[in-house]
Amino acid sequence: MSLQNKIMDKIKDAMRAKDKVALESLRAIKSEILLAQTKSGAAEELSEVEEINLLQRLVKQRKDSASIYLEQGRNDLAEPELAQVEIITQFLPVQLSNEELTIIIGEIIQKVGATSIKEMGAIMVEASKQLAGKSDGKSISLVVKKLLG
Repeated sequence: MSLQNKIMDKIKDAMRAKDKVALESLRAIKSEILLAQTKSGAAEELSEVEEINLLQRLVKQRKDSASIYLEQGRNDLAEPELAQVEIITQFLPVQLSNEELTIIIGEIIQKVGATSIKEMGAIMVEASKQLAGKSDGKSISLVVKKLLG
């Protein structure tokens, strides 16, 4: 079942349950999918990689908004953003733990043959390919810096 079909089913469930936060989150995902599909040259259905990237972008936007709200002491605005993050992450693959991420990146470093932080770019390219959807770029970057630094 495609992401779009899953979202439509969840929207119906959220409407029945009168869950406003879930409904808002799901409609945001649906909107982004439709926008991506209407871009010039886009296929009728998005690939799985495109879907994951779309969901990760939505999660990042909400986390960034929530952190800004929290810095300003606006917990009333941060809470809905964080609730939406929880809804959207349901559609992402299971995220790797820090230990799993460290092991995989260690293997990538050995494969690439990197010995210093100067080679971080090559590691990031390879890690981004292997870990697409399983971890965000910020976490990958932190582990690479820790292992090489």
